Amino acid sequence: MAGFRTRIRLGDVLVQEGYITEEQVGLALEEQKKQGTLLGETMVALGFVTEDQLIDVLCEQLKIDYIDLRKVESIPEDIISLIPEELIRKYSLLPVRMSSTQMNTLVVAMTDPMNIYAIDDISIVTGYQIEPVLSTTSQINSKIDLIFGKQQAQNIAEKYKKEQEAYFDSGKKSKDDDSEDEARREDVENSPIVLLVKGVIEQAARQRASDIHIEPFEYNVRVRFRVDGSLREIISYDKALYNAIIARVKIISGMDISEKRKPQDGRITQVVDRKEYDIRVSCLPTAFGEKVVMRLASKEGFNKDKKDLGLRPEDLVQFDNILKNPHGIILVTGPTGSGKSTTLYTALSELNREDVNIVTVEDPVEANIDGINQVHVNVKANLTFASALRSILRQDPDIIMIGEIRDGETAGIAIKAAITGHLVVSTLHTNSTASTIGRMVDMGVEPYLLGDSLVGIIAQRLVRRLCPECKKAIQASLDDKKKMGVDIHQEYTIYEPVGCPACDNSGYKGRIGIYEILTVTGKIKNLIANNATAEEIKAGAEAEGMSSLRSSAAKYVIEGVTSVAEMMKATYTADEE
Repeated sequence: MAGFRTRIRLGDVLVQEGYITEEQVGLALEEQKKQGTLLGETMVALGFVTEDQLIDVLCEQLKIDYIDLRKVESIPEDIISLIPEELIRKYSLLPVRMSSTQMNTLVVAMTDPMNIYAIDDISIVTGYQIEPVLSTTSQINSKIDLIFGKQQAQNIAEKYKKEQEAYFDSGKKSKDDDSEDEARREDVENSPIVLLVKGVIEQAARQRASDIHIEPFEYNVRVRFRVDGSLREIISYDKALYNAIIARVKIISGMDISEKRKPQDGRITQVVDRKEYDIRVSCLPTAFGEKVVMRLASKEGFNKDKKDLGLRPEDLVQFDNILKNPHGIILVTGPTGSGKSTTLYTALSELNREDVNIVTVEDPVEANIDGINQVHVNVKANLTFASALRSILRQDPDIIMIGEIRDGETAGIAIKAAITGHLVVSTLHTNSTASTIGRMVDMGVEPYLLGDSLVGIIAQRLVRRLCPECKKAIQASLDDKKKMGVDIHQEYTIYEPVGCPACDNSGYKGRIGIYEILTVTGKIKNLIANNATAEEIKAGAEAEGMSSLRSSAAKYVIEGVTSVAEMMKATYTADEE
């Protein structure tokens, strides 16, 4: 856009539009100075405005268009090559196409279309007039990773191999020398391997990955990301890079780099796009070397509002009622990766008040919450769940959170704590609310004590959301209706995945929780105390209005949020037809 020199006072405009207050503008400006972010991004991060509201205001005020880069399948190489990669990364922008309405004009997606220095620089470099269009930082960075990521990684890998060859050829070191100082030599901030590992973590964070798998094989090293619960291969490196990659990961996660025969655990904190990630690292010896798995958790990810968990309006009422209990046990159950920790942290945030003493015992502490005392289990120091719990009970707690009830000793102490006037929240790996009771009894808890102390059980799973850009409407078949448990004589429009650039051709984008909430009423207490079976407890709870996991998922299928395939994957049972 020739002569594009408009600058607006974003805070003033948002106040005029009624989106925020003057006080919020002041708070955002203070936070912006601390973080060094764009003001708009800061306001979105603080929850003062939504990303959509910000986009609407900027486009209206600057008289420019918005481009959703997730929907742009590919950008021609001759367009990308117009701007050097350094400038693209420096200014967080991306050339998209030549303008169809203005001669000699290049359309460029920018996070800050008011940055006149960036516009001048790329105009001089390209020799074209620049027409800025608005896009978000995350979209631009993801596209940059997609376009340059693999090539950059391969370039880094080649550079490292050349450095190593030159190093060995100089006679300074033998290739068989696998000593600790070689690994430590890699710990230089601008070395190729440091950049490679940093790049892998950044790419994973931008692609919303929950886990990174670095797997050695006979001739190569494979890197896979788990996105929305499914693993996908991202890149494969030459096996020559393996030792250096593993050494770097061990160094930054605080592991012993000389130990290769035993499993190890570590931790990394890394900031990606001004968002802090806490990364748990696990290293396991395999046939071809040590496999590394890194679990990424954003600090913001655990700090969710209960409305964003996927709880339906009727579930929210039950959730609130359970949390109102002054004492007793609340259990959150489900398999690994079903969102139990997020639900627990959300519950704790709800209960976190100045007049309440909350203490947690976790293995490990997954996210730090202001105002809550969090204890990390340390088996080497004999600080187990059980021993920590005994000490916590002498700390005058009102609410105790146990990361997981793993044995009878921990279960017994939790029950005693609940009966003596504390609210205890914890997790358990069981398949349903009713089967949780049997598991606790199997651990040695007396049924009458369990019935007396339990106030609620929340079973949950995560299902993938259908991509709103490409999902396809179909009529539910008879088999689909039977699976959903709905009226087989009624017509239902449901949706199935297709795949498009916006969802990386997976057909799904993001996940949502499905819940089965059992409120322990007088009738349920009696059933538990009388050692009723899981089936009897489930029947009693459903008679009192409990919605099953399958029923919760079926509602999302009918609303077009998820698919029948996802519903079945999340709620399948062994006796399924």
